Amino acid sequence: MKYGKKYADSVKLIDKKKLYDSEEALDLVCQTSKAKFDETVEIHVRLGVDSRHADQQVRGAVVLPNGTGKKIRTLVFARGDKAKDAEAAGADYVGAEDMVEKIQKENWFDFDVVIATPDMMGVIGRLGKILGPKGLMPNPKAGTVTMDVGRAVNEAKAGKIEYRLDKTNIIHCPIGKASFGKEKLAENFNVLMGAIIKAKPAAAKGQYIKSCVVASTMGPGIKVNSAKIS
Repeated sequence: MKYGKKYADSVKLIDKKKLYDSEEALDLVCQTSKAKFDETVEIHVRLGVDSRHADQQVRGAVVLPNGTGKKIRTLVFARGDKAKDAEAAGADYVGAEDMVEKIQKENWFDFDVVIATPDMMGVIGRLGKILGPKGLMPNPKAGTVTMDVGRAVNEAKAGKIEYRLDKTNIIHCPIGKASFGKEKLAENFNVLMGAIIKAKPAAAKGQYIKSCVVASTMGPGIKVNSAKIS
């Protein structure tokens, strides 16, 4: 694979054999973010667990202190007073069966987070095969199945992100934009890593955080010294 000149210049700034302290790594991410758009900074954490076992799942949600830098569009499934609460909190879309039909018939996905009251889960169940693979299915662990829909909307808008293991036991999460600078990125990084460490399953044995890499959308990966995190 051939990389462009900007990427090649970025690579020169990094010692691939070195494990960087998190702040130093995030400073380098900002330096190596050379695209014409404001690149998203992501964290990739490999954990010493086996996601095939239910007792070794790692999943949750956390509000990043500086947000993600992305405007979050919320879809809320609720009726009556709860629907009014969602609208008052600034939800972008609120509905019930009408929204299920819109998604099914129009292949509509103009939203980033789906929130639902518990009584609506039977209705949303029909969307499991559509929302599930996209990581959009509401989940109590992520705080997106709740009676307090107003709070859930506010948290989503404020920069709440969900973290979960993929099939290769890696968590991939955005922690902000390159324009945030290293201090704000470091604050977000520390809050997310703290949540992941706190979510360590009792069944996990040996080294929990195997590796950690940070990178911007178009930039090279930078290895973080995971020993200093855990």
